Amino acid sequence: MNDPLEPDEAHRRKTRAFRQRVEASFAAEARILAERAEIYAEAFAYTQEQTAKIPSATSRERDMPLRAMAAELGPAVHVDDRTMQTHLFEGHRLHTEFTATWEAWRDGKIQKAHTRVIVEFGAELHDPAARAAYENDVLAYAVKTTAGRVKPYAQQVADKLNPATVQERHDVAACKQRVFVEDLPDGMSMLGTIAPSTYVHGAYDRATQVAREIKAADLRARREYAERRARGEDIEEPWFDERGLDEIRADVVMDMLLTAAPTIDPTGGGLAAIRASVQVSIPATTLAGTTSGGAELNGKCAIDPATVRILTGNAPGFDRVFLHPVTAEVLTTDRYTPTAGIKRFLQARYVRCAFPGCRRPAMRSEIDHHQEYSKGGKTKGDNLGPCCTRHHVTRHAAGWTVEQLPGGRLRFTAPSGAVYIEDPPPRVMFLPDPEPEPEPELANAPF
Repeated sequence: MNDPLEPDEAHRRKTRAFRQRVEASFAAEARILAERAEIYAEAFAYTQEQTAKIPSATSRERDMPLRAMAAELGPAVHVDDRTMQTHLFEGHRLHTEFTATWEAWRDGKIQKAHTRVIVEFGAELHDPAARAAYENDVLAYAVKTTAGRVKPYAQQVADKLNPATVQERHDVAACKQRVFVEDLPDGMSMLGTIAPSTYVHGAYDRATQVAREIKAADLRARREYAERRARGEDIEEPWFDERGLDEIRADVVMDMLLTAAPTIDPTGGGLAAIRASVQVSIPATTLAGTTSGGAELNGKCAIDPATVRILTGNAPGFDRVFLHPVTAEVLTTDRYTPTAGIKRFLQARYVRCAFPGCRRPAMRSEIDHHQEYSKGGKTKGDNLGPCCTRHHVTRHAAGWTVEQLPGGRLRFTAPSGAVYIEDPPPRVMFLPDPEPEPEPELANAPF
């Protein structure tokens, strides 16, 4: 008897047809949006030609051609003129400074979200040669994956090519940290915090751990009540916590902020008090001070070198990750204290869930046997990969298959027959600064 969940050929054909239609619609949308950006660029360039003819040096008069154009175009498409003015500038910048990215967008190789990421970090590179090198590198990765995955890599490449060091830029950005409130409907408000990434991710992780422990305690109470009732005990039903994880996490954060007194560890600058769990990838050269490159937090964002060194001073242990000196491929890992080595190897190699498009950190994912253990699959690095619960279940239930290729590359095959190649996240290697040339020795004079 056939497995009812096993897709037949008719199902595969229909799924392939849906996929082809979606791909075609995305390509058509990308082409239309890219052409619109080109129109914006031409309109912006025209206003600059008009501005060049204005003899006045006052900013109000020189801004008028652009403002007038935005005021003309905005109402035509029900967009306010300030937003339209931003569209004109962004279209011009993309079309003139990131031409290859615009062309890839027009050809349907990437989506609008990709262009935003590429421009966001590339805009800080004012040298045309550096910007071109950045665009070429990041675009080659962008055509193969999602915009969310491109973002941390784009930041790393920009950091490497930026003449200002990561530490210098972080020091400036840290002076702009703030807390803000946005009021929402139904008596709700949003409290936002912009602060160094280590603090924010650490605070979120700690709140999550507390919320999960509260849920676990509630589950234990429910089980105990059910067991006592099953034994025939006449007991009153206790109060059970019906809140979801998000609700509990929000209550935990508010409770900590409203009832706890702030404390600062004078030896650790506050960082020593964090007992959250985050994965930080730290180049050894950053710890040694031979490069100015920063580190990466949970495969999502960069953190500054000074914070890296404070965190390592309070870390209970390290995972040493060996990278290929040219390709930056993860080769192996080890740890000086006993640990689950294979799990740490996979976390170091993939950083996130390996399923196409997913960004959930590997340290929060499950370990997936590519060839099922029940069917003879080995618990070895070449048969394992991190997979979040959602995609772990989906992969097995829907019939996806995975084959690991050399270098940790994964070949996913969907039930429709579509194939997706997932590479381990690329890494940017910061090389030590070259030693200064020795001063030439002066020959003794012949007199």
